[in-house]
Amino acid sequence: TRDPAGRPLKPGFSRAFEYSDCWVDDARLVVLNARDAADRGAAIRTRTRVVSARRDAGQWRVTLRNETSGASETVTAALLVNASGPWVDAVLDGVVGMNDARNVRLVQGSHIVVRRIFEGERSYIFQNKDGRIVFAIPYEDDFTLIGTTDRDYAGDPADAAISAGEIDYLCAAAGDYFKKDIARKDIVWTYSGVRPLYDDGASKAHEATRDYVLRIERPANEPALLNIFGGKITTYRRLAEAVVQKVEEILGPRGPAWTANAPLPGGDFEPTERVALTARIAERYPFLDRPTAGRFARQYGTRSFALLGDATTRGDLGQHFGADLYEREVVWLIDREWARSAADVIWRRTKLGLRLNDTEQAGLAAFLAARVSTGATAAA
Repeated sequence: TRDPAGRPLKPGFSRAFEYSDCWVDDARLVVLNARDAADRGAAIRTRTRVVSARRDAGQWRVTLRNETSGASETVTAALLVNASGPWVDAVLDGVVGMNDARNVRLVQGSHIVVRRIFEGERSYIFQNKDGRIVFAIPYEDDFTLIGTTDRDYAGDPADAAISAGEIDYLCAAAGDYFKKDIARKDIVWTYSGVRPLYDDGASKAHEATRDYVLRIERPANEPALLNIFGGKITTYRRLAEAVVQKVEEILGPRGPAWTANAPLPGGDFEPTERVALTARIAERYPFLDRPTAGRFARQYGTRSFALLGDATTRGDLGQHFGADLYEREVVWLIDREWARSAADVIWRRTKLGLRLNDTEQAGLAAFLAARVSTGATAAA
């Protein structure tokens, strides 16, 4: 009742608990892991589908198809890891040829984004009437992210989209606690994801285990298939190292575990140093306003200096697409982070889709269509 965190809430709430947690842009986390892998020698094949995988003469023969150019190729491997998330059973069925795979339970989680409804950097977690929790998180400076739902999902995970019922659920849950009612007209963006939860037979979607299960399929004298069922982004590094341990059991030692303290590209600074990094970027590039310098620090870290290079004015950044997005950043995302479409740039690499209007987005799409050659890949 006296803390500033209580001001946005309806009267009547007298007790709360506080703890510290971490927030991450999951899309950037994924692309930075890919960038890190490429920097260490991995071959990253974006927009490439695994058409088939068959055991042949003691090895895997895998057929790949570039979904942009239509070109196909065949590669061989001593071991195949099925890390396809919510598509894990679909890969077993349609790619590997193991019919009727039923190992994961698909659960959809949806979110809404509205204009900022409270000040400060704290997030809120509320107990909903059905026993689930709903959170409200400061998002991209000027917005609030509200989520999430839990409902069973059937179909292609790529088609997941928020339902009318989920919108009503999240609006009502937030409205139970905040003084400001949240209505459909307040929503500026929504997104949904599908969690591949290991099917442990739980009766309700939100009760299914969030743990992962690793399973090796290895017929006699044939190459192994390692399947990953379940798992979550919070513990992805521990999961990855557990997978490497399984690989070592099959193929032999690959070296000591090393990722626990390894920063991702641009992350070679202490968490408490982000404000100082923002100041360094603003000092080196005084033509950037403070919010833009902060965005670069958050999204690119110390690699902001490589991205911005020798620029001394905004004009040096090239074509302006809207908000604080310029050609130099877009080219960086094409060349270094595999961006191929406007959606890649404004949703999967940044969240500038919240700030660019339809005309600006169309201009960006036209630039990418002219710039990106068919089948091109990011520079290593």
